[in-house]
Amino acid sequence: MAWAPTLILTPMFLFLYLLQSHPAASTATLLHGGSHPAMVLPLYHSPPNIFTSSFSNSRRHLQRSTSNSHPSARMRLHDDLLLNGYYTTRLWIGTPPQQFALIVDTGSTVTYVPCATCEQCGRHQDPKFEPDLSSTYQPVKCNLDCNCDHDRVQCVYERQYAEMSSSSGVLGEDILSFGNQSELVPQRAVFGCENVETGDLYTQHADGIMGLGRGDLSVVDQLVEKGVISDSFSLCYGGMDIGGGAMVLGDISPPANMVFAHSDPVRSPYYNINLKAIRVAGKPLPLNPRVFDGKHGTVLDSGTTYAYLPEAAFVAFKDAIMIELQSLKQIHGPDPNYHDICFSGASSDASQLSNTFPAVEMVFGNGQKLLLSPENYLFRHSKVRGAYCLGIFQNGKDPTTLLGGIVVRNTLVMYDREHSKIGFWKTNCSELWERLQETGTLPQVPSSGKNSSAKLPPNEPSNYALSGVLRIGQITFDMSLSINYSNLEPHIPELTEFIAHELDVNTSQVHLLNVTSKGDSSLITWAIFPLGSANYISNDTAISIISQLAEHRVHLPDTFGNYKLLQWKIKPPAKRRWWQQQYLVAVLAITITMIVGLSAYGIWWFLWRQRQQTVNSYKPVDTAGPEQELQPL
Repeated sequence: MAWAPTLILTPMFLFLYLLQSHPAASTATLLHGGSHPAMVLPLYHSPPNIFTSSFSNSRRHLQRSTSNSHPSARMRLHDDLLLNGYYTTRLWIGTPPQQFALIVDTGSTVTYVPCATCEQCGRHQDPKFEPDLSSTYQPVKCNLDCNCDHDRVQCVYERQYAEMSSSSGVLGEDILSFGNQSELVPQRAVFGCENVETGDLYTQHADGIMGLGRGDLSVVDQLVEKGVISDSFSLCYGGMDIGGGAMVLGDISPPANMVFAHSDPVRSPYYNINLKAIRVAGKPLPLNPRVFDGKHGTVLDSGTTYAYLPEAAFVAFKDAIMIELQSLKQIHGPDPNYHDICFSGASSDASQLSNTFPAVEMVFGNGQKLLLSPENYLFRHSKVRGAYCLGIFQNGKDPTTLLGGIVVRNTLVMYDREHSKIGFWKTNCSELWERLQETGTLPQVPSSGKNSSAKLPPNEPSNYALSGVLRIGQITFDMSLSINYSNLEPHIPELTEFIAHELDVNTSQVHLLNVTSKGDSSLITWAIFPLGSANYISNDTAISIISQLAEHRVHLPDTFGNYKLLQWKIKPPAKRRWWQQQYLVAVLAITITMIVGLSAYGIWWFLWRQRQQTVNSYKPVDTAGPEQELQPL
């Protein structure tokens, strides 16, 4: 039986909520080790080669164990833990392969995708799985080792999560492929074919779950049983505002200065560590070490967004932080539904946070210590620049200590199940993939000022970097939607707002250039212009926009039907004459005057509408509670 704390599977229209609150997005982390090939899965959120390392002294190359004589398998991961609540990977099932975007969930054992027979499944990123179209699909027949359907013909599964979402369906077996960068050949494995989804599982953009937890149905356990990977698992998440990183399924040689903690598989089926104390600014919290051993103990759940402590430990941690931050002003959190502990007056540069916020240490039973930087226990306040909030919360009345992904940002975590230990190594996770990568290069955005275009890759995303100072005056992209333009036209302003929100630009920067309608579909050409009177789009903004377009991270509500991003182009800045510049100044002055002239009622109505959309869009989860596994396999 596998368990993971609350799994938040969040639809993209709740993006604002994820920025302003603290969901407990669940995914525990599993491991393997031995003498088999490593499977490397890079996590991509932002282009890794445009960021400087925060840990420049840790640039040694990671290597697979010398006993490893088999090829590795690599898979890219998409999305972002803090923004989306999950990471996804691409998995191909069947012959010929059918593609799915699956949430990487080390707290789940069953890998499942929506089935063609599902009558209660939401509209997700990819089409449902068609068993009849796969020549290698076989149903798992009812037997003594599984739960069976009412007719005692086929094995079934059922999965429930603490935030009241659930998934159920039948079990099947087929060929799983891990992408064109994987050296591991496709393998037969058992997975779930969904017939019913509820809650956030129904509304999420991702197709389903890739179960990596402990258990016979886990993809990792199945690969280990086949002898194609070793009994070790490593995960590395990027830092604040960066994302990226890598995941390794299989054995790697641990760095010389890696810190280890004992992990007792008998104590709990979940990935626990022997935590004995927490120090803030070098001072131990006044706690009995047994406080970290309640219920499931200290569980390391890399997919849970934040960290949750038992009441006594949380109060002691909060008080110690408050003492160290008396020079900062305590402010309200971004969401009134939560009593977040936030502070203003710090630097907006994440690399400078250590000058203001204290270091935190976790002390293990063997006396070794893991140093936590401020990014390991803080998240940005979404409404106040230079303000941060504690990303460590009280775990309701649950005595379990739950350490989520925020605690291990920019930390390589190696789960060595073979030797019952978990290792930690501080590094720049956004650059780790480059050090793990053995062959191949990543395409770049051309550095010349000439017009350029690039087709978006159909399956695997690419990283895009801007070489030098490239002045971009306009970014255009084509979008195909499965909706007739006559039905779409009244909602163009709404669609424009969604695109601006997804690309993190001002609505005034998004322009509709052209529409071609054919039958029940529409082809729209959009353009992103510089903000205000600027002559070009800044490099940082351009990088962000291009990365999201190239990695298919633009998500729209289901009301706009299915859509596909086709291609993007960049253009240099247009040359402006003096009278054009004066015209822009005049327009800006008129705009400011109009804004100042808005009535108090109009402002109140707008703010009230925005608050209603945010506050009522999601039911908060107060406790990172257990996930229930109802499948005995």
